[in-house]
Amino acid sequence: MAKFRRKTCFILSLFILLFFSLMMGLKMLRPNQAAFGDPFGLDLLPEIRQQTPHLTKVFDSQKSDKINSETNIKNLKTEEITVKASVASEPRPEELPPLNYYLHVFYYSWYGNPQFDGKYIHWNHPVLSHWDPGITKKYPKGKHNPPDDIGSRFYPELGSYSSRDPSVIETHMKQMHSASIGVLALSWYPPDLNDENGEPTDNLVPTILDKAHKYNLKVTFHIEPYKNRDDKSMYQNVKYIIDKYGNHPAFYRYKTKNGNALPMFYIYDSYITASQKWANLLTSSGSQSIRNSPYDALFIALLVDKKHRYGILRGGFDGIYTYFATNGFTYGSSFENWANIKYFCDQFDLMFIPSVGPGYIDTSIRPWNSQNTRNRVNGKYYETALRAALQAHPSIISITSFNEWHEGTQIERAVPKRTSNIVYLDYRPHKPSLYLELTRKWSEKYRKERAIYALGHQELSTQPVS
Repeated sequence: MAKFRRKTCFILSLFILLFFSLMMGLKMLRPNQAAFGDPFGLDLLPEIRQQTPHLTKVFDSQKSDKINSETNIKNLKTEEITVKASVASEPRPEELPPLNYYLHVFYYSWYGNPQFDGKYIHWNHPVLSHWDPGITKKYPKGKHNPPDDIGSRFYPELGSYSSRDPSVIETHMKQMHSASIGVLALSWYPPDLNDENGEPTDNLVPTILDKAHKYNLKVTFHIEPYKNRDDKSMYQNVKYIIDKYGNHPAFYRYKTKNGNALPMFYIYDSYITASQKWANLLTSSGSQSIRNSPYDALFIALLVDKKHRYGILRGGFDGIYTYFATNGFTYGSSFENWANIKYFCDQFDLMFIPSVGPGYIDTSIRPWNSQNTRNRVNGKYYETALRAALQAHPSIISITSFNEWHEGTQIERAVPKRTSNIVYLDYRPHKPSLYLELTRKWSEKYRKERAIYALGHQELSTQPVS
C-alpha cells in the first residue's frame, strides 16, 4: 500500500511539474530574434527598396515555424482576459525630477474608435502585402477587428482608444510627464491630408497643445511625407504651423548656441526629396528660402543610408535624426555608427539626434517581417540603446516612440491580454509602467551628463523658451 502511495505521489508530482512548465511557457512567449539582429529589411523603405533587391530573398528563406513563434498566436480555448493595472503606484508630481527638454518622444494622434470617431481608425490596420506576390500569398489578408483584435502585438492599458478623447490625451501627457520627457514630436500632415489608413488630424493640435501645457510639456512637429511634398509646399506648411500655433506657450523652440530661439521640425523620409529642392527652402540663397525670416527654424533630416549625409548638407538641413528603433536596420539606426555620425555632425555644425526605442515588432501588420523584430529583453534593449546614445554626446535624444503600437515601439502603458486565439505580448514580469520608469531614470542621467559635456562644447544648456 505504501509502495502504491509513493507511486501515486510521484505521478502527481510529474503532472504538477508539467502543468506549471506549460503555464510558464505560455507566459514567457516572446519573439525569438536576438536583440541585435542583422541589417535586413532596408527594402521596407521608400526608394531604398529598389536599391536592395537581393534582400527580398531573406524573407523567402524564413521557415513557417519561426514565423508562427514570432507572431505569438495560439489556439487557446479560454475566455477573453484583459488585466487592468493599478495606477496607485504612480509617483506624485513632487517626487518627479524636472522635465528634460532635450529628450523628445514621437507621438501619434491617428487612432480612432466608434465612440469618438464613428468607426475604428488604425486599430483595424490592414495586413500589408509584401512586394513579392509569392511571399504575400503565404500570409493572411484583410484587416484587424477591434476591440479584441488590433493591429499590434501589444495591448494598450487604455484599450482601443480614440486620439480625439480629451481624457486619453490628458493621460498621455501625464505619462510623458511621469517619464520626465520634455517634448513630444507630433506626427503631422497638412490640413485635410492624412496617412493612407487614417483621417486628418490637424484639428487635434490645439487640444494637444493645451493638454501639453498643463503638464509643462512642449510640442514640436514631425512632418510626414505626403504626395508632391516639395520646397514650395513645405514653405506653406511651416508658415501655417508657425502662424497658427507659434504663439501657444507649449510650442517648442530650441535655444541655439547663437542665442536664437527657433522652432524645430523633424522631416520624415526627407531623403525622398532631392537635395536641391530642400536647398531652395533651407539655404539663404534659395528661391523659397525661409532663412532669416519669421519662419526660420531648425530642420532635422532623417538619415537612413550613409551616402545621404552629403545630400543632407547640400539641402541646408540643421541636423540629423535616425528614427528607427531597430538596431542594424539602417546605417543611421545602428548603434555602432552613432559615434561616426556625431563626428560628421560636429565637422559641419549639425545637430545629432539619435533615436532610441524599447524594441520592435510589426508582425501584426507585416507578418513577413519577423527578421526585423527586436526583443525588449525586459527593458535591456532599451537601456542598451540609451547608453549608446549618451556615449555619443548628442544635442538631443529622441524616443521611438510613445505610441506607435503597430510597430511595437511604444513606451505607453500596456497590459496583458488574451482572447480565444490571440496572446498579446506585455511587459511582465514588470509593471505596465516599466518603460516610463526606465525613461525617467535615463532622462535624469542624460540631463546631468549633457550639462557637463555641453559646457565643455561651449553650448548653451538652458531650457527652451516659449
